[in-house]
Parts: sequence; C-alpha cells; structure tokens
Amino acid sequence: MCCRRFRLSPEAIIPKTTNPQPGWTWITKWSVGLIAGCLAWAVVWFMNAPVIMAAPPGLQTLQTGSPAPDFDLPGVDGRRYSLKDFAKSRLLLVIFNCNHCPTAQAYEARIQKLHDDYKDRGVALVVISPNDDQALRLDELGYTDLGDSFEEMKIRAMDQNFTYPYLYDGDTQKVSLAYGALATPHVFLFDEARTLRYTGRIDDSDVRTVTSHDTRNALDALLAGKPVPVEKTRVIGCSTKWSEKRADAQASLEKWAKEPVTLQDLSEAELKKLVKNETDELVLINVWATWCGPCLAELPEFVTIRNMYRTRKFRMVTISMDEPDQRENALEALKKRHVSSTNYFLTIPDRDHFAELLDPKWEGPVPYTVLIAPGGKVVYRNGGAIEPLELKRAIVNVLGRTYASRVKKK
Repeated sequence: MCCRRFRLSPEAIIPKTTNPQPGWTWITKWSVGLIAGCLAWAVVWFMNAPVIMAAPPGLQTLQTGSPAPDFDLPGVDGRRYSLKDFAKSRLLLVIFNCNHCPTAQAYEARIQKLHDDYKDRGVALVVISPNDDQALRLDELGYTDLGDSFEEMKIRAMDQNFTYPYLYDGDTQKVSLAYGALATPHVFLFDEARTLRYTGRIDDSDVRTVTSHDTRNALDALLAGKPVPVEKTRVIGCSTKWSEKRADAQASLEKWAKEPVTLQDLSEAELKKLVKNETDELVLINVWATWCGPCLAELPEFVTIRNMYRTRKFRMVTISMDEPDQRENALEALKKRHVSSTNYFLTIPDRDHFAELLDPKWEGPVPYTVLIAPGGKVVYRNGGAIEPLELKRAIVNVLGRTYASRVKKK
C-alpha cells in the first residue's frame, strides 16, 4: 500500500495564541511537538497497516438453546441435503470444515471416527464447507493440494473415503452465516428437538496430545440423558473465508505479478549445488525452452504452485535450454508469465552432460520436472507436461499438511 509523506505542523494541531502565558511557553511547545509527532506516526502506521477483513454484517454465532437453521445444500455424492434428511436421528452433529486449512485436515480422521463411532447410536453427522474458494489467497493453500471449490471437495472426499455427507455452502454462504461459522472446524450439536446444545471445538488440540474431548463429551452426555458438561468452547482452526475477502485475494495476485523477473547463467558448479540440495528447502526444478509449446503452456501452473507454497520451506527453479542467441526471448517469456522464481539460463554446452548431472534417469525431452528433497533425494520426476494435482500432492506430502511440523519433538 502506498502512502504520501506529509508533515503536520503544530498549528495544525493547536492554533497559535496571540498572548501565551510566559511561564507556559516551553511546555506548550514541547507538548505540541509531542502531539504532532505522535499523530504523524499514527497516520503513517495506519496508512501502512495491513487490511483486516471484517466479518459479514450480521455475523453472530448461534447460541445454545437456538433451533437449527434449515439448509438446502449440494453434497459431493450428487444429492441435496436439508434438515429433514436427518429427521430420524436422535442427535444431529453439524461440523463446518474445509479442504485447505491445516487444522481442518488434522481433524479429518477424527471427524470420520466420530461418524463411525456414533452412527449406530442415533447420531447423524454432516459436514459443510463454508468457504468461498475465490476468497482464498494462493499462499493460504500452502498446506494442501486442493482448494475449497465444490469440485475439489469431491476429490478430497474420494481420496479420504468420507462416508458422511460433505456439503458445499461456498456459493452463497447463507447457511454458514445463519449458523455463525467462525472457523474450520466449528461444531454445532443439536438434540432430538434440534435445539443447539453444544458449539465450539472438536477437542483441545489439533496436533498435540488431546486432553479434553469436548464434542465426544457432549455427545455422550446427551445420549445418556444428562446435561452437556460444557456447552460452549473456543474454536480452533482457520477463519471462514467470506466472500468479502475476494478483493484481498485478487490484490495478492496483482502484487506478486509485479515482482521482478530475472534470468541468470547456470554453471556446472551451481547445478551440482542445486542437485545436492544441502538446504532445508524442498526444491522444484522445471527444465523448459521457448521453442517448446507444452513448456510455455504450463509455466502459469508453475507460477500458481510457487505462490501456493511460497511461505513454506520451498524453492522453485526454472532452467531454460534455449540457444545463447535466444536468451532475451527466454527472459521475455518469463516476464510475460510473471515467473519471478529463481530462473537460470543453461550455459553448459554438453546437453547430455547437463542431463546426467541433473537426473541420470532423464531421457532428454522437455519439459522435464524434478522435485528434490533436502539431502538430494529426488521425490518426484516427470517427463512431459505435469499433472498439477499429482505434483502438488508430491510437494505437500514432503512439506506436511498440518501444523505438526511446527511442534518441536521432545
């Protein structure tokens, strides 16, 4: 965000007086100077402060004792669901969750376990994705291979073999607003009369040892005809991505598109260093050329991948195999597609030697892509155009899908 530099004069804060009291002159000047300085710093801070997206108007989490708001939402199984579809169940457990969030992914197995453990005890479990997938910044997808679109929900449900209804509310978010879903996951447990009896978290930790099984405690209490021990807990997870955040997501793309794009020579020594990878970063290397149509076609996908994992321990490198007299054309192709990663121009004259140094298993054609883990192990290689989802899975399987990697092992 740009800001204009300006100066606040003392007169702008406190008007001059024609006859100031002699004994107060130095105090007045000191006070005015202090006030002016503070205000100037406050204005500069405000103009440079990050924009904090407000929640939608009227957002309020459903209070215990409230009736369950009805819904009519599509499921990944091709059906539409509403409250009446669960009318025969003694209890209804509604959980707002999503694909992308590290916390949400940490709870996927636990949500499935809740369904498995309580489905024969009269409990219906339904999961609703509240997020507008267009309101997600790409760098918010750093722990996932999938976004929060309805089509990607279908893939996640199939991959993880979800056996409960997984519904999409991202188009209008009316249901999420009615429930007041603050984060993913966010639990709402209703009794037989569909009155809210518990709301909050599933348990007290996504990646550390769980000490309080709050949702299970509430379920067991209601099934036993007892009061819920704790009716409300704070939620743990990623904030709901309301449609109001779309502008922020677009602004991030525009900002990254302005990053400088450069092209530097790749020596044999630098290539050996890349392949050895003695860093703590996962290194993605894409070999391409301007004369290769599939190479140019997939460069934007590599830009997307780089932006997704840019906040993780991840580095993307491109290597142009163009002839020396095509260097400027290669740079122009990268600039046109906003490829602001580490970009190299091959200066090793022997192409077979280059291929052998990069990956002995490479048979020669471009595009060619390798993913090198810390320590030099190749964990993914692909000749020809990439399949984006396959590559993202390879990346996130190394980097990790949850915040468990941040927890120090004892």
